[in-house]
Amino acid sequence: MATKTQEGAAAGTEAQGDETAVEAATTDAGAARAETLEDGTGQADTVEEADAGEQEPDQEKVPSGVGQGAGAVVSAALGLVSLSGGWIGTVAGAREQLAGQLHTSSTASVAAQIKAVYGNAWHSTALWAGLFALAALLTGVVVLARPAFGAPGRTQEPWIRSVAWAGVSLGVIGLLLAVLKYSDALLALPSTG
Repeated sequence: MATKTQEGAAAGTEAQGDETAVEAATTDAGAARAETLEDGTGQADTVEEADAGEQEPDQEKVPSGVGQGAGAVVSAALGLVSLSGGWIGTVAGAREQLAGQLHTSSTASVAAQIKAVYGNAWHSTALWAGLFALAALLTGVVVLARPAFGAPGRTQEPWIRSVAWAGVSLGVIGLLLAVLKYSDALLALPSTG
């Protein structure tokens, strides 16, 4: 029967033998690799040079679509502004109304006063709404057409297309309403006669 001390010594010897076997195996693998990397001149490449050659080439950066998404949202927002009139249209209308009051004499006919005070303001508001609608329409069309000029085979996110189509639709409706308001086909000035 062996004692604990003898068993521990035997286990230590076996472990030491295993470590030596592992070192020998790695040395043999390194030598075999060096032999396989030998070129026609008889010189072996180093492992570092071989590993450097195995690195993957830089992959092309794929656009994330953030710009297209932002463009689609801007298009929809501009379409909403064209329908609501927006702050700029309101200020421009108020400015035209004030200019009409200042430039119209009190002896002018009622029709001339209404046209100068209210008609020009109405047309100015319609003009600004039309500009916003046109901007929404063009921005939406650019976002929808962008994939045709981008990375081939890459599809546009569905939500980007949906929001861009919403911007285009709002732009068309806003542009139509602006033209109707400006031409007095929609909500024309009341007649004085």
